[in-house]
Amino acid sequence: MQPKFEKVALNNQKSIIAFRYSGDRFYAPWHFHPQHELTFIEKSSGTKFIGDYVGPFEEGELVLVRTNVPHCWKNNSIINTGCSSIVIQWNTGIYAKVPEMESVFKMLKAASKGILFTKENASEVFTLLKELLTLEGTELYLKFQNILVLLSRFEYRELSEKSFIDDLPSEYSSRIRKVHDYVESHYHKKIQLKELADLVNMSEQSFSRFFNKIMGRPFFTFLNQYKINMAKRMLMDTDWSVREICFACGYESVPFFHRQFKKFTNNTPSFYKRKQSK
Repeated sequence: MQPKFEKVALNNQKSIIAFRYSGDRFYAPWHFHPQHELTFIEKSSGTKFIGDYVGPFEEGELVLVRTNVPHCWKNNSIINTGCSSIVIQWNTGIYAKVPEMESVFKMLKAASKGILFTKENASEVFTLLKELLTLEGTELYLKFQNILVLLSRFEYRELSEKSFIDDLPSEYSSRIRKVHDYVESHYHKKIQLKELADLVNMSEQSFSRFFNKIMGRPFFTFLNQYKINMAKRMLMDTDWSVREICFACGYESVPFFHRQFKKFTNNTPSFYKRKQSK
């Protein structure tokens, strides 16, 4: 099985949909769809999964994913005050590949790895994105085309190592989704490789090869990235000490936690907290 397929309510009569999602948390599983998607996070924070990328998300973030890129947003399990996002989904091929749109199609190609815009640029288009929620038909089509042209002039960075410009690789499976869910529920404990291997009915050696091939990194690198991303959220959203956060993230040694934190952030936990609080 592949990541969960999501059927988007678009057809020959409607090629773009713009909507606001609001709720207590983002419930969409790790999924993909044949439409492009632009997501602006109005409220919430947590961890995002874009292709083989895992990293934090926060309010004011704008992400563009091309057709068939698996993605999902997981809310912070510690601080949960509700969530809200503006989402635009559109069918491929609705805009002509003319020279004037070259920068847009270059951006969409980059979005085969998922792309993240700077928060400054995202804030520039926030009002325009809100306007889309009130439009239909030709007005929505033309207004969104203008937004895409504007976005194509902004800076952005690619997120996933693996590109999803073609059909999803057949080796992607529901096993990765199970691993995501397991890590989310057990990151605060010591996780053994055998637990994950048993979860997806594989030997430890086979699971290690499988995970490294699909996610582009060893499992324990992925796990430490997840833990450190959670630690970063705790440093910003709680008044816990570094020692408390260390153990809350499943680390048994404060010095080892410090080394891992500096490895992934180039900062010590204390310095990171001071920098974020300025």
